[in-house]
Amino acid sequence: MVKLRFIAQIFVMLVLGITQAMAQSVPPRDGMVLRPDAGREIGRIYQAWLSPLQQGGEEEDTPAAIPRAFRSTAPSVPRNARQSRGHGTLAFTRDQGRAYAHLRIEGINPQDITLFHIHCGRPGQLGPILVDFGRTQTGPRNLPAAFANGEFSVEITNEDLVAVIDHGHGILGILTAGCPIIPSIPTDRVRTIAGMALIAERGELYFNLHTKGQMFFGDIRGQLSPVQ
Repeated sequence: MVKLRFIAQIFVMLVLGITQAMAQSVPPRDGMVLRPDAGREIGRIYQAWLSPLQQGGEEEDTPAAIPRAFRSTAPSVPRNARQSRGHGTLAFTRDQGRAYAHLRIEGINPQDITLFHIHCGRPGQLGPILVDFGRTQTGPRNLPAAFANGEFSVEITNEDLVAVIDHGHGILGILTAGCPIIPSIPTDRVRTIAGMALIAERGELYFNLHTKGQMFFGDIRGQLSPVQ
């Protein structure tokens, strides 16, 4: 019995050795050179041209039940009359571990900026917040100062997505904080950059920048689409 067990072990070792040798000697059919370190390089890039005309409504259409914190504190200007514009990009690393947002604005006084987000939603739809650029992992971000020269640039990590979910409380938080992985399951929300990249592939991410006069819908909005 011992002799048979020993022979069986030798046989298994021989088979494993042959299999490994064959795996190492067979070239990949796609001819690609595998580079794990390349995962940190920039992969897919999306861009958006932000405009008041992409907003889903006028500030006067703000629902009556909306809390005061989401209401304008300065005179509002109709979409067709606003001259504010923006152009932004959202880039993902190949390993989908990080993302980078970059935005340039025109026709907006940085001192009037109150909120800046990435939302998930289709064109014209008011979707929940996925990334809140007004927060950092250590506390609030001064958005007027960050936009002082008309440009804004920041790295986005998994922790930034989790922070949005963690700061959402009550019914309002459930509806506005964090994006569902599957729309029919709103409680299971995206917590990784990889999940964010999936929503971007579906064409359902958009930038939204809010000002004192355009708080509820936002001043300029831009749906993100792939850079060709």
